Amino acid sequence: MITRIDRIVLAARDRRAAAEVWRCLFGAELLREDRIPSLAAQRSVLRVGESEVEVIEPHGIGATAQFISRYRTPIFAVGFAVRDLDAAQANLGARAIHHVREGNQLLLSGEWVGVPALRVVLTQDEKRQPAGLLSRIYEATLLHQQHQRAARQIAKVFELNPGNFAPIRSAPYGYEGTLAFLDPDRLDRIETVTPVDRNKTMGRFFARQGPSLYMFYAEARDTVALRERLLEHAPSAWTGVIEGAAPDNLFVHPKALHGALLGVSRESVAWTWSGHPERVRPAA
Repeated sequence: MITRIDRIVLAARDRRAAAEVWRCLFGAELLREDRIPSLAAQRSVLRVGESEVEVIEPHGIGATAQFISRYRTPIFAVGFAVRDLDAAQANLGARAIHHVREGNQLLLSGEWVGVPALRVVLTQDEKRQPAGLLSRIYEATLLHQQHQRAARQIAKVFELNPGNFAPIRSAPYGYEGTLAFLDPDRLDRIETVTPVDRNKTMGRFFARQGPSLYMFYAEARDTVALRERLLEHAPSAWTGVIEGAAPDNLFVHPKALHGALLGVSRESVAWTWSGHPERVRPAA
């Protein structure tokens, strides 16, 4: 059913201002603006790499306004591409998994998925012309008190093979977790994470917020060009190697992205910490 991660949905009080940041920092292209009645939201949709970023803004009282008032993160949902949207809808219906159809998308809340705070958007897979400095979004990080349990539920709902999942642990960032791969040959995954050190940034965030989508990751073919753009437009709002060879990894801080935390890795480098370091391609 699922092929890849194809989008991130961000909630903002001013969607056009948030979209302009994506245009400025990453060269994203605005595709369209519309409304999502079931979320009581207005939406701006941008192309960034092969992926899309949706920025939703409250349009009256509803799910979007409630989210903004409750959560410290703007990451509202993660989007999966599916081979056949109608077939995916029939599959969910046959298994009594509640969902809402909005045009060419299916919306599922965390309660319906069975994983707190994990909202999912399903969209028909399609080939897209890349735009901007990023290649694609490939990971979303979900904070959960029991990462293995969350990963098992994600596998059950979206019919993934848990045998393809991989454990992950980080002492510097104070967490342990599971990489729930959508396909064993692609980096696309949901990273379910349990913070174990409440003195670290992630642990403090989890103590205040509880289960939530925390950050997301993208790849960039040319991290030097991205670094130059960040140095020009957000010099104090990112972390990474400032000069020299193409950086393998960098982080764009929430203060640059209207509250969102974004990691960017050079293409294929994420296999280093994803169980297959032999798949990493040398820098050009």
